Amino acid sequence: MTFLVERISYSAQGRRIVKAITVEGDTLTIGRHPSSDIRLADLNAALRHAVVQRVAPMQLQVSAEEGVGVELDGRKVTSGIIDLATGGDLRIGKNLLRFAPTAAGSEEIRVEVEEVGESAADEKDRADVARFAAGAVMPGKRVASYVLAVVVLAVFLAWPLWFVGQRQQAQAQTEQQPVRGDGRKAKAERQERVEVRPVAGFAADRLWISGHLSQAHASLENNCGACHVRPFEPVRDESCMGCHGDITNHGDTERRPEEAAARLARSQPNLTGFARFQLTVAEAFGHNAGRCVDCHREHEGPTRLADTVQSDCTGCHADLNSRLTGVRFGNVVDFGRNAPRPDPEGHPEFRPLALINWDGDRPLLSRVDLRGARENSNLAFPHEMHLDPEGGVARMTQRLGQRYGGRPGLGCADCHTATPDGTSFQPINMEEDCSSCHSLGFEQQGNVVRTLRHGAPDQVVADLREFYRGRAPARPQELSSAARRRPGDIGQVRAALQYARARAGANTSAVQAIQAVFQPQGACGECHVVDQRGPLDFHVRPVAFPTRYLLHGWFSHAPHRRTEWPRETPAFPRGAAFEGDQACLSCHVQAGSSRAATDLMLPNMASCQSCHGGEGGRREAVESSCSMCHDYHLNQGVPAMLVRRQARGQRWHTTVTPVARLTAAR
Repeated sequence: MTFLVERISYSAQGRRIVKAITVEGDTLTIGRHPSSDIRLADLNAALRHAVVQRVAPMQLQVSAEEGVGVELDGRKVTSGIIDLATGGDLRIGKNLLRFAPTAAGSEEIRVEVEEVGESAADEKDRADVARFAAGAVMPGKRVASYVLAVVVLAVFLAWPLWFVGQRQQAQAQTEQQPVRGDGRKAKAERQERVEVRPVAGFAADRLWISGHLSQAHASLENNCGACHVRPFEPVRDESCMGCHGDITNHGDTERRPEEAAARLARSQPNLTGFARFQLTVAEAFGHNAGRCVDCHREHEGPTRLADTVQSDCTGCHADLNSRLTGVRFGNVVDFGRNAPRPDPEGHPEFRPLALINWDGDRPLLSRVDLRGARENSNLAFPHEMHLDPEGGVARMTQRLGQRYGGRPGLGCADCHTATPDGTSFQPINMEEDCSSCHSLGFEQQGNVVRTLRHGAPDQVVADLREFYRGRAPARPQELSSAARRRPGDIGQVRAALQYARARAGANTSAVQAIQAVFQPQGACGECHVVDQRGPLDFHVRPVAFPTRYLLHGWFSHAPHRRTEWPRETPAFPRGAAFEGDQACLSCHVQAGSSRAATDLMLPNMASCQSCHGGEGGRREAVESSCSMCHDYHLNQGVPAMLVRRQARGQRWHTTVTPVARLTAAR
């Protein structure tokens, strides 16, 4: 048996179009499912709506899916019989299936499928439903839209505007009231008065909030006027500086504020085309470039302030030298762009601040190139000798087992003591870090050791003179003024000559000892540069080191106490972990072979890039954007990005450390 299914449709001109298919078998499935024999594109039809099956030579049985029905010859049923001798009409939704009369003995049944719209019964049901719907008694859509528009304007515009006016009036009255005292206490009292709400419990201008404030500004959640001073006016920098008055500006801090501001404006990129049009429109509405809110975006939810994206920095610094003259640093695009091969447009090489010369006792500092750089600290200290595991220093360390815990040699931590925050290191102290090996003792009486005064050359000379003067023989009794003697007594003359000779010998010993102390291999000259200005006038040149080599970049040693090599290199395999001295020497590689204190053993940029990549850089590298090492406000402290990461419980341990301002030679 075969079903000949003819789909009937009509063109725009009314021409009848017939598409025929044949279905073999005694069963015909109807529904929206793609596998149905007759697929209906009608949401009123179920996936498998009905099944037509031949049950007798001249009869077809129609069975609808449970829960749905069909309309058979004008009657709604869930099942029924179609007599093939007379044919029948089956309606499902908007589709009409006509089963044509079939002659006895024929094996082909013709079925016409046509979309004819809803039936009269469906239209009657919809009319009954509409009669009892709310739309029958509600006003029309146009009237409802007008009423709703008025309500929205009244609630979300007029009411907040009235509220802001009430607050400004209360603020004006508060400012006219006298406040006792002055300074911060008076300012806090006046601010507390201003924040009093005219409407208790709710501030109407909160309806304008586009999102919750960040965690740092959560206390201002109900005080919109603290930032938004005037309605429909962007937040001004003056509102931010009211609380953050100690924040420094960006740019050259050595120039006058007016000149620095003009120079910062010239550093902005030259926009063209649509970008320039956008900036012009923004400036017309008060959104001038360079405002605080350009970087510190608010109303992003109760989270921390978002980290500054790298594009905010490189937008100016990618080609800064083309717009400004006298820039003391190069252009920068991305820190990871240099790795693994150097790229002059990626990030300039580090130029640390080093002590290069002296003006008397005043150190002169300047930024230098790391290649072949030398610093003049006036200290003689060979790292190679002190770190050699088989040298004399190592053997002395073994003899002083109690002091160094029985270790086979000196380590970096024996001299370099980290600051409490782990960021930097404390200055080297002679008495604590050096005296166990470099003793300044010259006399021992019992358990008491008499030592030379470190850092006081004049006192060293005086102590040695006094020491040898005390070792000279006592004045003979014969030379005492109370002794009885005869004129021309040869014994008295002999005693005087012997005493004078002994006194001269003691003075000579003192001079020799003083000269030996200040000689290049002496107690002072072994580590210091000594100038001799007279017979016994020795001057030890002062020793100094910069408290911070990279003034405009931040680095903390705490997260680098343990390092893991992220990729395969000729020196280290991938995943190699270092701690202690190995971690130090993995960055300060010159320390193991340095023979002079003039060597500047700072790691170069390639050393940092072995682990750190730029923003969204290499997969195995630590993602390091500009804000990880640099701070926009140039306050010599921890970049805000790391402070916020510390608050989130990440492993960055950073604390603002006061840094003494150094004057650099230009």
